[in-house]
Amino acid sequence: MSRRSFHRASEADRRRDLIAATLDCIAETGLENATVREIAARAGVTQGLIRHYFVSKDQMLHAAYRDLMAGLIGGVMDAAEGVHPTARGRLRAFIVANLSTPVADAKRLSLWAAFISRVRVDPVFAQIHLESYTAFRSVLEDLVTDVLKEAERDPDPATCRELAIAINGLIDGLWLEGTLAGELFADTPLSDIAIRSVEALLGGICLDANPAPPIRKT
Repeated sequence: MSRRSFHRASEADRRRDLIAATLDCIAETGLENATVREIAARAGVTQGLIRHYFVSKDQMLHAAYRDLMAGLIGGVMDAAEGVHPTARGRLRAFIVANLSTPVADAKRLSLWAAFISRVRVDPVFAQIHLESYTAFRSVLEDLVTDVLKEAERDPDPATCRELAIAINGLIDGLWLEGTLAGELFADTPLSDIAIRSVEALLGGICLDANPAPPIRKT
């Protein structure tokens, strides 16, 4: 077990340090073994200091899950909002970010698996999960809408919603496969498979970052 150096910092920084120690502990020992004592030892602080920031272990776990999901979503949103000349390029970057490190790695999978079991039994975990899913799908809907507009297709809201749901499911499945058995896909990057699959879902729209302009009917 490695101890964190708990430096003098602001209240917000100290809280973030404790959440990071909580996530490290859960990733290495599992949710049930992530006791307040263990987290305090890992962070190099007293249990009393932890209680200053979190009134209960459950509250600390809720904060850790929210931080994990915010990190996952934030990374891929940054990719989608990056400097890309086309909507297709932004959607492509979003897909690749979801299936590449640091989003797709063993530690994040371990954390996700540890927390997901609580979603069905803890209303706060369920709410965090719902908020995260809704935010992620909203980004996807906007990306799909922009791609359809760029390809001069009808960006019907119901269609964009259905496409976002389907693409989200596709990404989730490939993310699980890649983080569980990434060595099986060394010759065929999962991001390439995802891009081709999304292109098919979009009715053949190519997600090349610099597509040729659409052919106009005369």
